Amino acid sequence: MSIADQPHVLVVDDDDRLRGLLTRYLGENGFIVSAARNAQEARSSLAGLQFDLIVLDVLMPGEKGVDLARSLRESGSTVPILLLTALSETQDRITGLEAGADDYLAKPFEPRELVLRIEAILRRFSQMPDPDVDQGDGDDDVVRFGPFSFDPARMTLQSGTEHIYLTTSEQALLAALVARRGQITSREELHGLMGGNPVDAGASRSIDVQVTRLRRKFEEDPKQPRYLQTVRGRGYVLYAD
Repeated sequence: MSIADQPHVLVVDDDDRLRGLLTRYLGENGFIVSAARNAQEARSSLAGLQFDLIVLDVLMPGEKGVDLARSLRESGSTVPILLLTALSETQDRITGLEAGADDYLAKPFEPRELVLRIEAILRRFSQMPDPDVDQGDGDDDVVRFGPFSFDPARMTLQSGTEHIYLTTSEQALLAALVARRGQITSREELHGLMGGNPVDAGASRSIDVQVTRLRRKFEEDPKQPRYLQTVRGRGYVLYAD
């Protein structure tokens, strides 16, 4: 792989030792790596460089990682974000997903798992087309619900000609729901279909949060959903045309 083809990752963590280890390990596994010790340094890097993904610690002095993620999404940034969270801080993971993160990894973790998660996010993100580029006519695989259409091959959600931005986790969730449209799917099953561990202690809550975010993208009234409905005690079901 040439340098031009290597993904550029920004590692943001106030722990000098961990930041150094991640920088070295990712560099040895085919990534170009920049590092920042806090949100302020990360913002400076983001202002001058383009990144393919951000590995972001949740708990840092000053501006927290979750606050930085939320700020980036509010400013229109689409760069994928993988949060690093402490093992016992389930609520931090949920808050991170609500803020627009694409995935999370609990500390302590195996460096190889971090690489695999980054690669999975980048694969999903690479399938997202440029909304300013004409994608041509859809094919028979496109699933429609009301004025919306989802193309599982391209991982794109549209309303007419308008492209609706989805994070990589929202893409994976909608793809799983579309694949099982009309069928009730449990939270644990959805988490597994998205590449997560179904027995993860925070899996159910994480799915609830992501469903809430996804509904905001295409439900007229997210509190009274028409297409993506909750089946109490059993899970979720997507009703397509």
